[in-house]
Amino acid sequence: MSAATVAASRSTTSSSSATAAPPATVTDSALVRRAVKAAALGNAMEWFDFGVYSYIAVTLGKVFFPSGDPTAQLLSTFGAFAAAFLVRPLGGMIFGPLGDRVGRQKVLALTMIMMAAGTFAIGLIPSYASIGVWAPVLLLAARLVQGFSTGGEYAGASTFIAEYAPDKRRGFLGSWLEFGTLAGYIGGAGLVTLMTALLSADDLTSWGWRIPFLIAGPMGLIGLYLRMRLEETPAFAAELEKAESERPKVPLREMITGQWKALLLCVGLVLVFNVTDYMLLSYMPSYLTSELKYDETHGLLVVLGVMALMMIVQPFAGALTDRVGRRPVIAAGCVGFLLLSVPALLLIREGSLLAVGLGMAALGLLLVCFTSAMPAALPALFPTRVRYGSLSIGFNVSVSLFGGTTPLVVTALIGATGNLMMPAYYMMAAAVVGGVAVWFMAESAGRPLPGSAPAVEG
Repeated sequence: MSAATVAASRSTTSSSSATAAPPATVTDSALVRRAVKAAALGNAMEWFDFGVYSYIAVTLGKVFFPSGDPTAQLLSTFGAFAAAFLVRPLGGMIFGPLGDRVGRQKVLALTMIMMAAGTFAIGLIPSYASIGVWAPVLLLAARLVQGFSTGGEYAGASTFIAEYAPDKRRGFLGSWLEFGTLAGYIGGAGLVTLMTALLSADDLTSWGWRIPFLIAGPMGLIGLYLRMRLEETPAFAAELEKAESERPKVPLREMITGQWKALLLCVGLVLVFNVTDYMLLSYMPSYLTSELKYDETHGLLVVLGVMALMMIVQPFAGALTDRVGRRPVIAAGCVGFLLLSVPALLLIREGSLLAVGLGMAALGLLLVCFTSAMPAALPALFPTRVRYGSLSIGFNVSVSLFGGTTPLVVTALIGATGNLMMPAYYMMAAAVVGGVAVWFMAESAGRPLPGSAPAVEG
């Protein structure tokens, strides 16, 4: 059986029946599993890089931005990290509409190649001591390639899984996309933690930091192989069929102005999702080390433990969104961050291993409310013909303005005010914005995607 069949059109209908059964897409379980694996691996690779970059930020500052001030080094490193997010909307505006025109599978294969190449290139860049100012310039160029390619990655991967999944299991299957995020981050951060423990500071600075980035090459080839073996999604195939086998052409303007209400909801939901995500997974390791002077190895291990806990809970939370809905789960996360961000950060600032672990675990479990629901909720905001493009634009604008800049902004706010509670206040503000978006968001659990036929398990 192919990826899907239009069940109603193939079902027998009585000649005396006045009304035909509504069309339904019957999914192929084996292909659905392959689609989920291929999409999740790409997300894992993206976050493997983020995990490496965040956890080795202090070392990268010494290699590429020599300075007598550790805070200036860290700001420069996170500045290069944030710069990649400035080109993400451009990547979204190119890859998204392209995915709506030529297909999701082809574009996801292309983004995989570019992501792997950008990450691999970082591992080959000479240090500042070797080539001077060209070192940070080349680092920035590699980060821009990564940012451009990831502009089409998350929206495409979540769209891919959502369009393959049966309606009643879309939350559970979509949650594996963020399971891949956590697995990739744990892989990258765990490798850096192991290297930090085994290598001397001099060895890590001179050559050890390159190893995690060079691993991206083989990972990219594996991901490309998996994605090239996939068929196009049933929803996109049906859209082509409706267009009489001609690739649908949708102006970029229609993807923005024609979907402005859904885009605003998307920006608000992605804001709370990514501010909290980048705060916990990208910023907190450096916060523990640079701001709280916490033991580096112990701090890294605590964050890895929290992410492992999140991985365990993730699929169960995804299944919960199929039962109770996406809105209640996302709303619970917003309320939790509004009420518990300050207590959690106060626990972290207390400094003991138990207190730091409890504070980080509280934030991690709240974050699961978003990671489990968003991969299914966001694609359901848009109809099939503009889903990849509109979601790419909304997602990447929000990530670029608010998510990827979180480490840089919070570091700068702490430097300007001296207030170590800034991370908590920033998460609370994001929770308010996310709560407003949830209020206006329609429930999508158990329902067909807009513009698509109902999807049932085969």
